[in-house]
Amino acid sequence: MTAIDGARALDEALPDRDWRVLPAGTERTTFAAPSGPLARIALGPADGPRVVLVPGATGSKEDFVLMMPLLADAGYRVEAFDLAGQYESHEAGPWNLVPPRERYDQRLFLDDLIAVLDDGAGAAHVLGYSFAGTLAGLALLERPDRFASLTLLSSPPEPGQAFGGVKRIGLLSGFTTARQGAGLMLWGIRNNLNRVPPGRLAFVRERFALTRRESVDDIIALMMATPDVRAELAATPVPKLVAVGEHDLWPRALHERSARELGARLVSYPTGHSPCETAPHQLVRDMLALFESSRSIAE
Repeated sequence: MTAIDGARALDEALPDRDWRVLPAGTERTTFAAPSGPLARIALGPADGPRVVLVPGATGSKEDFVLMMPLLADAGYRVEAFDLAGQYESHEAGPWNLVPPRERYDQRLFLDDLIAVLDDGAGAAHVLGYSFAGTLAGLALLERPDRFASLTLLSSPPEPGQAFGGVKRIGLLSGFTTARQGAGLMLWGIRNNLNRVPPGRLAFVRERFALTRRESVDDIIALMMATPDVRAELAATPVPKLVAVGEHDLWPRALHERSARELGARLVSYPTGHSPCETAPHQLVRDMLALFESSRSIAE
């Protein structure tokens, strides 16, 4: 059996689980970000090369719990945190800024991410999942010194109205407000349109009790005005990976074009929008190859 077949076989054999249970040895901390306290977890050797995993809208650090032990076993110090307003970072928000602001705007999320990256020595391998892929790209342009590599996981492949290219419902996205779009997304998640296993469904429904609805609305508004920084990102020497599921929200053709424009390698898995949950062994395998390429460039 090849290494590729082995990783896929391990992913296909994954059982349902209680997603609230963190891997053995995981450290829980609270990070004082500009917008307020962010819930953060970490695993792996304290002196290992750093990996930072950033979830997207309605997500949380737990989205990466299947990936974290694999990265830690490879010698990396892996971290994940909840975005402001999301799940256990629900006390972080624009009212904590100096001076206070009214919305969860792009600058809020970007300043928080940069502060997290600054809370550690050296450059980090950064993965941005969905909306957070846009954030990670913007952070790379502002602080290239903090990036050893960039992985865009199921991230919007086009600028502007990111939902315009979504399969089936893309044409309707131009006629909805950000709040209406967020409402439709939340309805779909609660009613399990993605057909996730019972343990996963119970967890995502449970974390809605803490996630602030206004933070979701504001993220959807930001995704409806995704900045076009493709040329600038392509010009950076940082190694890049675009990782997607074959049944992602956006068609593969759009991800292929985006990867070409970014100068990134494209990998895909026989899953949907969440390979971090459904294809962690395959995703980590490809990320480790990316990390190795970044080491070669540094040398």
